[in-house]
Formats: sequence, structure tokens, C-alpha cells
Amino acid sequence: MSKSSRLKSSTALKFNFGSLLSLFLYVTIATIALFSTIAGANSPNTIVERTSEKRVVLVEELATGLNHPWSIAFLSDTDWLVTERDGTLRRVIDSRLQEQPITGLPDIHAKGQGGLLDVVLHPDFDNNQWVYLSYSAKKSLRYGTEVARGKLVENQLQNMEVIFKASPKVMGGRHFGSRMAFDDKGFLYISLGDRGSKKTAQQQDKHLGAIIRLHDDGRIPEDNPFINVANVLPEIYSYGHRNVQGMVFDKQTKTLWAHEHGPQGGDELNRVLAGQNYGWPIITYGANYGTGTKIGEGTKKQGMVQPVTFWDPSIAPSGLAIVDSPRYPEWQGNLLVGALKFQLVARLELNDNTLVHEERLLQGELGRIRDIRQGPDGFIYLLTDSANGGIYRLR
Repeated sequence: MSKSSRLKSSTALKFNFGSLLSLFLYVTIATIALFSTIAGANSPNTIVERTSEKRVVLVEELATGLNHPWSIAFLSDTDWLVTERDGTLRRVIDSRLQEQPITGLPDIHAKGQGGLLDVVLHPDFDNNQWVYLSYSAKKSLRYGTEVARGKLVENQLQNMEVIFKASPKVMGGRHFGSRMAFDDKGFLYISLGDRGSKKTAQQQDKHLGAIIRLHDDGRIPEDNPFINVANVLPEIYSYGHRNVQGMVFDKQTKTLWAHEHGPQGGDELNRVLAGQNYGWPIITYGANYGTGTKIGEGTKKQGMVQPVTFWDPSIAPSGLAIVDSPRYPEWQGNLLVGALKFQLVARLELNDNTLVHEERLLQGELGRIRDIRQGPDGFIYLLTDSANGGIYRLR
């Protein structure tokens, strides 16, 4: 073979090897890109990254397409129940909204702020499968908050039973309250709004504007504070509340925390104590809508509990969580408050049940925060309230 022929052969060999190498690299990169795209479609998407005073906060979008979601409960790390205010209970598995809703719900009538609201699991859910729902129910032309429970079997609630009905039912669609929480002894607490009628929150022959305490099956505990008091409903644990939409029990300090909507200003955070009067509408840090005129007798009165803190202007709080997860070491013992009006999460640092610092996170980033919970995996989850509401996770 001539020298020129050997050169041509060598050049061709180099060309073919180079072409094969390029093709291999192209196919490899394309394959990685394809699998990355597929994985990205099925995995959380980090949509917000913000630096707080304590740590960097990453927000992951997990699921969307929920119609005004109100509450979330965790069957496991990857299997969740979410209520939609129109009366639908949805299941989200591996961050995918399931097409078929849960069946077997009680008779729910959405009205104004009412509908299907809170969902919580029995503390011993793994063994008894009880799921608790709060919702607005209708009788004639009047509406009121009720609580029912059923056993979750696959995609159905069975053995449904109503364990509490707020009395009286009234017309209108405001202030149903409806947050629920279990304490470490298995008692169930239910928050009830004043239903838009201020004076009822001080009328203890009515449930409205009160926090209720029951056994898990609806029986009235014998040590409730008003069990033997004349003209007082024995289910009442505390009263003088306007509209509680956030409630959580702190197992470390044995404290029941609740926040409530004020009128124009005057949203409150309270420690809920047995038999106490929280003042609405006799005392409040808020004012009448529109006019800004005074409500009641002022901000303080003997025998009525002062809030731990209040917000003026109002943030419209909804949802409440306490952080005890090692995933957030700098936030241990902090309360996290969702807010509808300013679309934020308020982080509250407490010392001996006194507020020492508040930080506002994610303002205007996600929308109206309706619920906030710490999941069994230790992460914090948020629900946004809209016709295309979503589930988000804080990392």
C-alpha cells in the first residue's frame, strides 16, 4: 500500500471513530435529557427560593387543580386526603391528584364560607381508620357546622356517623369556624364561629363562637368546665371567639393554640384554656368594617382573656402548625400561621407562651394560604385557596 493510501485509510478510520464517538455522546446526552424530563414531570418542582432570618426556604409545588382546598390530612408520607369546599374529599397519591373522589361523605351544603372544611385523622387511625370531617349542613333554610366520622376503606368512608351538630343553625354563610384538633389524651376540640352574629359568642346556651371539647365518639367529657352549670351547653370548653380557623395542640407544652379572625384588624392568637371567656365582641383590637368605629367596650376587661398577640391590620389567618421536626432545627417550637389577606406564612417565636418575634415568609409568592400542617415525614405543607389551589412543601 502506498503512503498516500495509508494516509487516506487512517483519515477515514479517524473520521469513522470520531463520528461514532459523537453519535454515542449525542445519544447519551439525549437519553439523560429524556429521563430527566420524565423524572421532572413526576417529581416536585422548586418554584420559590427565599432566604429567611433563620434558613433558606425552598418551596416545592406538589399538586395543583384543587377547587378551593381547605384542609389536608396525611394517611402516609405519600398518601394524603384533601377537602374541597364544594363538598368533595380528594385523595393525592405520590403528588398526583386522583381522578375519583372519596365516596360516603355526610350531607354537605356549601354556603358562602361554608362547605366541606376540616379533615383530621383519629390519633389511632392506623388501627381504627376513623376520619373526621367538619362541614356546613342545612336544615330548612338555615345552616350550621357539623362533625361526622367514617372509616376509610379503600376509596370510601363507611359507617358514617354525625357526632356533633352546632346549635342553633342560622341563615347566612359566614363564620363557620370548623378547625379540629386532638390532644394527647384523645379529646377532640372543634372551633365554631359566631356565624356573623356578634352577641351569640357570649351566649353560652348556644354553641356559636365557642370551642367544643368531646370524646372521640361525640360523648361529653365529665370534666368539661361547664358540665354542671345551669343554662350553659356542656360541650363548651371556651367561648367569646369570633371565627377560629387555626388550631393545633402542642404535645411538648400540653397547650392548645388557636387563632381567629378579627373584624377590621384584631386577628388574635390565643392559648385556649378551660372555661375562659376570650371577649368577643365585648373586647377586641379590631373595629367596624368601613367606618372604623369602636366595637364593644374596648380592648381589655377583667375576667376576659387577652390574646398572646394580635394583628392590626388583619392578616386573615387560616391554618396553624407547630414545628417539632428535626428538619427545621432553627424553628423548633415555633408556630406557623397561614394568611389569606397578605398571602404569607407568619413564623412566631414564643418564650414561656409569650411572643418574642414574628417573621413573615413568602408574602405574595403562592397566593392565599388556607392551611398549613407538619406532615409525618417532618416537612411543612401548605394549601392555597383558589379555584386552582395547590399543595406545596417547604424545604
